[in-house]
Amino acid sequence: MFLLPEKRIVDFIKKHHVLTLATKSENGVWCANCFYAYIEEENCLAFTSDIETRHICEAIKYPLVAGSIVLETSVVGKIQGIQFLGILSKPENEKLSKVKQRYLLRFPIATLMDTTLWTLELTHIKMTDNRLRFGKKLIWNKES
Repeated sequence: MFLLPEKRIVDFIKKHHVLTLATKSENGVWCANCFYAYIEEENCLAFTSDIETRHICEAIKYPLVAGSIVLETSVVGKIQGIQFLGILSKPENEKLSKVKQRYLLRFPIATLMDTTLWTLELTHIKMTDNRLRFGKKLIWNKES
């Protein structure tokens, strides 16, 4: 069993709904933006994406991915955001059912889409929160 990130990190992730996913391949790096649902008890992000997209093809081959979730603001004192590392996978069986239910609860329109559901198991999170102090970092590691 692992410890969940502290409440400020969890609250930030829950409050937002778009992540930027960074992947790599022999040809370089790539970024994609995806709507996500956070599954707190698993500390994972669930999102949908077609299996033939560049970011998914790269993540299948190299499942360790990076990403970010940010608050868009022009006020320096309000800057908040997280950078993360995680392992991408395609959920199966009971986990698929649970993740799908949670994703559709957040994005009911997805019932009309023919796409694939993915999970991103978070392994490292660094949150910057200038509301606490300029440049304040909160760090969480799955192994800690």
